[in-house]
Amino acid sequence: MSLIERLGTFGDAKVWYDNIPLESEYTVGIAGERFLRAIKDRGVILGTVCPACDLTYVPPSMYCERCFTQLDEWVELPAKGTVYTFTIVTRSLDGQALDEPEILAFVKLPGAHGGLVHRLTTAKPEDVEIGMEVEVVFKPQKEREGSILDIKGFKPT
Repeated sequence: MSLIERLGTFGDAKVWYDNIPLESEYTVGIAGERFLRAIKDRGVILGTVCPACDLTYVPPSMYCERCFTQLDEWVELPAKGTVYTFTIVTRSLDGQALDEPEILAFVKLPGAHGGLVHRLTTAKPEDVEIGMEVEVVFKPQKEREGSILDIKGFKPT
């Protein structure tokens, strides 16, 4: 039975009792590539602007989510922002206790619709608060690889 054939009864369904090894590759698309290249090559944050809605998207998008206008205007945004919300992580993805807690925050950049989720660096959990001002910390240019991790995180200003 092929994938497009309709099942007539439950007995027609096939079951696999084992692991299915899957590999996939995620591509960031045109807007994501330009965004990451700007971080890697120039150490700047880019957004796209919707002329109809007057919104600046970060991360950038190729189309406005409100009016579906194609977004062709790119702007450089300040490398500073405001903590919109945050969480303190005390366990790794595999459930092991971390030696030091990590602080993850959603940072809104001035004038941008959206923002970036990233680590807060050089901040103690007890000192973090919503509304605190932070700035981007980039890796040194020779260490950048073209990923969001070319941003080390945000540090309090």
